[in-house]
Amino acid sequence: MRTLCITLFVTLAAMAAQAQQPVEARIAGLELNEEYMSLLRKDALLQQREDSIAAAVVRIRGQLRDDPEHQELYSKQIMQSENRIFEVRTQKGRIIDRINAIEQEWVLANLDAGASGQHASEPDPLQLPDSLKVRNLVRNRPFAHYLASQDHLALLLAQRREMRAVECVNRYLDDYSSLAAMERAFDTVRVEAEALDLKRRFAETAEHSRQTADSLATLWNYIFDNKSYAYDYLLEALRREELLDRQSARIAEAMRTITSLQGETASDVLVDYFLRKRVLVDYEISVAETFGLNEACDSLRSVREQLAAIDYQLPKLSLDDRIFIQYDSVRFVSRSPYTTQHPIPECRLYERGTIYRILLGTFQTKRPVSLFRNTVPLSYLIDDKGRWCYFAGGFATAAEAYEAQARLKRRGFIRPEVVVWEDGDFRNLSKEPPTAGAEGYRVELNGSDALTEPMREALKALYPAAGISRVGADLFVIGPFTERAEAEKAAAALREAAEGTPEIRVEAIGE
Repeated sequence: MRTLCITLFVTLAAMAAQAQQPVEARIAGLELNEEYMSLLRKDALLQQREDSIAAAVVRIRGQLRDDPEHQELYSKQIMQSENRIFEVRTQKGRIIDRINAIEQEWVLANLDAGASGQHASEPDPLQLPDSLKVRNLVRNRPFAHYLASQDHLALLLAQRREMRAVECVNRYLDDYSSLAAMERAFDTVRVEAEALDLKRRFAETAEHSRQTADSLATLWNYIFDNKSYAYDYLLEALRREELLDRQSARIAEAMRTITSLQGETASDVLVDYFLRKRVLVDYEISVAETFGLNEACDSLRSVREQLAAIDYQLPKLSLDDRIFIQYDSVRFVSRSPYTTQHPIPECRLYERGTIYRILLGTFQTKRPVSLFRNTVPLSYLIDDKGRWCYFAGGFATAAEAYEAQARLKRRGFIRPEVVVWEDGDFRNLSKEPPTAGAEGYRVELNGSDALTEPMREALKALYPAAGISRVGADLFVIGPFTERAEAEKAAAALREAAEGTPEIRVEAIGE
């Protein structure tokens, strides 16, 4: 299986030495093209820059593992570095496109003579001496001998575009590796602003990946069509129907697999490329064997082994919406932070997720900060009747809210009420009990003096966050508990610490 994220580690000294080494033309004959050589040098420098940033990301990830307390700092540095890598790759993509264009123009201008057909004195293409055989299949004499000039030129151009297709594949896999890293980072990011920035960069990289896939599809269709035409023509001329029939069966099987995988992987284009590429390479091996082109056979078999080792069925990647609800427990301070210049903020509502708050009171007019006894944090909403509703805290669970409610009562608040927003829907739990089973279980005690101080201590030792509420004159409610077993355990502890035999029972909330 191909490793998707491969980073080349180089020292600064090695990079400096490499920067001084002259680049070589990828095609003999273009050494004197000043623009071409300049682009090759720029591409090499950008690759060094990308490798350096990638190495820095690896070091930061190591620091993140060793020092998790500074996760936010390291995560921010990683995201900034990955953003720089994306920018470098974008520049490289533009340069590579121009390099390929120059190479294609050179091929077109210099292949006419070699594609113009053969003289009568040339040897039989089926009986080539070893000295005339080359590793590149389409550069061997049979193709120039049998194919028309334009068909031969199209075949040679298709072969040249093979490397451009490989570059597209590598660029796509590099982008996929970056997207996978962003997906992992998104699951751990704690700050909403960083999550939004990560989503923006994910979308930009995904778009770049899509464009690369589009380029690959165009290139690959040209390559496959022109090569298949040329090989079919040669084998038809030699009346090798068995090879033609076998190739047709292989293509049909590959297309069935491609169809079955549509929409199931990260890229239909990548699946199409690798499946049809394997079929084409097998076909090329058969053609090479037909003409006795041993070196070409060896080269193509090596390509086949490499293709077999690559996992092209990549899983889809996405950033699911995350909820960044700001929870904050109730505290009491010596001096309220809320003033005329810094008033109590409006209560933040969330379209998704659950948050509990404590409703301190509902008033016809705005109330002074002093009314709330230095409680923080506070927030307000104006309801549909124009009344001012003041809230304290923000809690992830009902148990935390009920515990805060008890502390507010001890602070002197007469009737603090537990309220909840679930996916934007509001309910007052103190006035409208939740539906059966929705909040688990609670323990009920009957009697105005049923809950003694020893019982409170026993409950606190077992479940410190369990809320205690008094409903009416003769009913105490303790909970909620997620599991019935927890509620039964609390009831047992209360019975053991009780004086006498008070009525203690476990009830499903809402019953």
